Parts: sequence; C-alpha cells; structure tokens
Amino acid sequence: MGVDTGGPFKALPPGLPDRLRPYVAEITEEVVRAIGTGIPEYARPMDDTYMQGVQRGVDHALRGLLERMAQPDTDWEPVKATYERIGRGEAEEGRSLDSFQSALRLGARVTWRRVNALVDEGLLPRHVLGALGEVLFVHLDEMAAATTAGYTEARLHAAGELQQRRARLVDLLTADPPASAGAIADLAHAARWTVPRAVAVVAVDPGPGAAPIVPPEFLTRFEVQPALLVVPDPEGPGRARAVAGALQGLRAAMGPTVALDEGARSLRWATEALDLVRRGVLSGTDAAGGVVRCQDHLSTLLLLRDDALLDAVAERWLRPLEQVRPPQRERLAETLLAWLQSGRGVAEVAVRLAVHPQTVRYRMRQLDELFGELLHDPAARFEIQLALRARELRRGAAAGRAAPE
Repeated sequence: MGVDTGGPFKALPPGLPDRLRPYVAEITEEVVRAIGTGIPEYARPMDDTYMQGVQRGVDHALRGLLERMAQPDTDWEPVKATYERIGRGEAEEGRSLDSFQSALRLGARVTWRRVNALVDEGLLPRHVLGALGEVLFVHLDEMAAATTAGYTEARLHAAGELQQRRARLVDLLTADPPASAGAIADLAHAARWTVPRAVAVVAVDPGPGAAPIVPPEFLTRFEVQPALLVVPDPEGPGRARAVAGALQGLRAAMGPTVALDEGARSLRWATEALDLVRRGVLSGTDAAGGVVRCQDHLSTLLLLRDDALLDAVAERWLRPLEQVRPPQRERLAETLLAWLQSGRGVAEVAVRLAVHPQTVRYRMRQLDELFGELLHDPAARFEIQLALRARELRRGAAAGRAAPE
C-alpha cells in the first residue's frame, strides 16, 4: 500500500519549492560536509567516487522533497523504491542501519538550520516555517521507513543465502566419497567459514522447541534427521564446553576428530553412537556434559555394530549356558565374564562380584563342566568374552528401557 503523499504537503503555499530550489546545491554541500565529519562510517575524504555517491544521495533526497512539495499527489512508490535500494546498499556495504539513520537525522537538522537562516535573511516568509518543518520530517520518516525495509530485506536474503551455503558445506564435508580440498575451500570462503585442520560431526536428536543456538564457527543442519553439527578443531580449548552448552538437554553423539576428507567417517560413527544412546546402551554422562563422545566408547561401538552378527557369535559360543535355568544362567554368565576380564583370578572375581571366593570356585567348576576344553583355548576364550560383553551391554540397555520413569 502506498503512502498518502498529500496531507501536510498540500498545506504549503504555492511557489515555495521554486523559492527554495536555488539553495539546494549549497544546502547539499553543507549536509555532505556534516555527514563526512559527524558520521565516521561515511568519512572517506580520499575516495572521490564514494563521496560523489554520498553527494548524489543527499541531492536526491532534497530534490525529491521539493518535487513532493511542488506536486503533493506525486506517486510515492518510485521514490520509496529508491530508498529501499539505498537500504539494500547499506546492507551490502556491511554497515549497520544506525549509521544511515544518523546521517538522515543529521541531514534534516542541517537542512532545517539553513531554512531558518533563509527566513532570518528575509529570503523566505516566516509563516511557512511550521508547514515546512512538518513536511521535512514527514519526508525524513518515510525515507527512513523505506530504507529500513530495503535493508531488512537484504539482510534476510543474505542470511538465507549464507545459511544455504553453510548447509551445503555440511554436505560437502560429510560426503562419501569425499569432496576435493579445493571445492571445500571455495565453498567455505563463500560461506564465510574458516577452514580448520580437523573436524568432528555431532549427530543430534533435536528437541521439540527451536533449534539450539550454537557458536558461529559451527556448521549446522537442523532440518535433517538426525540433525548435524560440524565442529571445527574439536580438540581445541573450550570446544567440549561449547558443544555441551549448545546441546544441553538434547540427545547427541560426537564422532571422532578427523581430517577434512574423513567427515563421512565421523558422521557414521556419530550416527551409530546416537542409535546406541537411543537404545539405552550408552548414556550422556561423560566429560562432554551429556554429549556422548565416540572416542570414549570405541569397544562398545565395535561390539554392537551388527546385531545379527552378535546373535551368530552368541549362538556359536554361549550355547552351553542354555543347559541351565535362567537365574543360574545369569549368575554363571556374570562369573565367566568377570573371570575372563580379570585374568582368571578367583580372588579378583570374588571382589568384583562381591561374593565369597568359594562361590566363585563352585561356579567355575560348573562352567568347566559346561564349556570343557573351550575355556582352555585362548581363541575360544576371546570370542566367548566378546559374546558375553555384548550380551551384558544389551541386557543392560533392555533393563534400562524396562525400568519405570
């Protein structure tokens, strides 16, 4: 909807724009000098092209004001579009809009001071001051509003483009096969991201609310499942705290630190670890403040990568335990795993399980009857231990899921 360009402009006496027009050039010069002196962001005295642009902008504003005074019903939309372009230009220059608005206010003050001087010199009638002051500040407000609209549009567009580039960079860093170093460097430059020496990928189950706020040097893709976070130089000081702080309250797993061309591996491990977190096998209670770190659970990740393979290993090596009843089976399995893990020392097993050594000896005699020569074969003992450890992890996760909230 356009601005009503009539209003206070229609209250001006005829001929006033013609009486002001001879003074536009000198008022423009004074406004440009004031802006160059009073607004540091516009002070480029050695840049003729830039200062000429500032002068053209001031001249355009003053002559546009005179045109509206001469023809109050002039269509405002083309003028509005001009100031929207100026706002977009301010955004592209990287300045805050505060600088431009300060320049507008300063220009209005200088213009108003010069108009008052013309009245004092008898070059303008005093009775026009009130109406002239009103149209001057209406024009100022409308310029400011149009400029703000253009500036905001440009910033949103730039932010959207930047986020798209950063999302694409996440895809590039986690691609398999990996992208070239040149492609990563080019896109990183466009995305305003400093290329690190190493990265780690975090897989996240996003919560029901808005996406978490993360440090600007992190790359994110929160619109995918699981959500992804790329952490540059993850072993650097404060990185673990930054990740934990950003993802507080969310279920997340952090893959290993890898070179730029191995992001796919970090993502794969993080995704597998996040699945184990969901299943209750891993818990976010380590040094990362709730974010599970793959490097702290490598053996678990290795053991639980393939459920079908684990089932086959258990079927192959734990079949003797099926000969006893479930309660006794659990006690024997627990004792056998402790015995294998402790170097087959009865005293250490007893301490671990908080039972009497004689109890351990009794159970070991039963196990010897069940497994026979297998317990004396190093290769068999190794695979039995793997199967028992995997069984323990899975049963612990099942018990956690079954426990009441």
